[in-house]
Amino acid sequence: MFKIRYAAAALAASLLLAGCSAPNEPEPLKPKTTSATSSAAESVLESESTDESKSTDEGSASDSTDPQDDESLPDDKKADSDTKKEETDSIKKLISEMTLEQKVCQMFIVTPEGMTGDWQTTYFDEPLKQAIEKYPVGGIILFAQNLQDTEQAKALISDMQSCAKNSSGIGLFMAVDEEGGIVARCADTLGTTSFNNMAYYGKDNNRDTAYEIGSTLAKDISSIGFNLDFAPVADVDIDPGNELGERIFSSDPNVVANMVCGVVAGLQDNNVCATLEHFPGLGAEDGNTHTSSFVVIDRTVDQLRETELVPFKQAIDEGAAFVMVGHQIVTGFGDELPCDLSYKCVTEILRNELGFDGIAVTDSQLMNTISTVYGAGEAAKKSIAAGIDIVLMPSDLPGAISAVVEAVNSGEISEEQIDKSVTRILERKRTLGLI
Repeated sequence: MFKIRYAAAALAASLLLAGCSAPNEPEPLKPKTTSATSSAAESVLESESTDESKSTDEGSASDSTDPQDDESLPDDKKADSDTKKEETDSIKKLISEMTLEQKVCQMFIVTPEGMTGDWQTTYFDEPLKQAIEKYPVGGIILFAQNLQDTEQAKALISDMQSCAKNSSGIGLFMAVDEEGGIVARCADTLGTTSFNNMAYYGKDNNRDTAYEIGSTLAKDISSIGFNLDFAPVADVDIDPGNELGERIFSSDPNVVANMVCGVVAGLQDNNVCATLEHFPGLGAEDGNTHTSSFVVIDRTVDQLRETELVPFKQAIDEGAAFVMVGHQIVTGFGDELPCDLSYKCVTEILRNELGFDGIAVTDSQLMNTISTVYGAGEAAKKSIAAGIDIVLMPSDLPGAISAVVEAVNSGEISEEQIDKSVTRILERKRTLGLI
């Protein structure tokens, strides 16, 4: 246990440089199509007033089980409906056959070193094999230290995927931070396409350019074996002291929304899941969540709706697969909790107000705002209770898993909530051909 925690501490130091944060052919991850130039601000401000009617409509739709409904559909629509039902039933069956521990493991993405305790992993070996078999995690994230050359990286990813599929029948989210600019693990180490920082492209506000960035990133990293990119940055540049700097497209929320939606579409049209980060926005901070124990952003919820939430709302409406929730404390939420531990932030705002039903993932919980304040188990429990689906890089994986399992067994977290998160995870994995 000490070895794993010690290795995790070493990896945490590397995070200070930049943020983190013969299978079936996968279906393209098509985003929904909406107007890129529509006023996203209006949709955020209107969302609260439509929550009740939306909830009623969704409830009515989900309650409808009359078999005559399918009979009245055209043949092609009926076939789609039948296929969807079969896929849903197969995922329900898979979940029913999983132990609680197996389900909880799916709710973590970790580094290889976080599983084995090794200092640096560049190839698949027996300790890594045993760790994947013991802890069937939802995904693995690789950093520059894991990448030496293209063939080595492909072999490492392929071997880990094969091991996961052979041992549990479920493949891995293979994640990387590949934003372009200063955060580009593959470009820096493997020579894939490099880009300027996103602020450079935000000046032109050209969605086609943003789409090409996303498309190129996806083609590059998917050819190596990655299927999840922790990008794009959807923050709005408000305070010049924020830690993100030129990783942000613009100080104009509508420019950020336009460019972010373009990158999301480019990534997901090429079968790589996009991640909107760092919800609900780090642009107004004057600190650093990597190095500070607390980062407090003094913003009201209405201020967030007018500015920071605009890009997130529009990209959610266009089908972004993941949203990464940051560790900042927002005064307007009134709970004095990091956002990824905040029910107000994750469930009330992200889920209920913005309508996000994709996968909510924390930022790395090795970062100081979590690891120096909370134990790994406590942070994981609070995150999942808040509505998070995946905890990224806990400082102690076995301890975090055990704490969540104990919380479910004690009734602190319902198994129904675990099942809901695992359903989201497996449904997304199905689109990637991982199950």
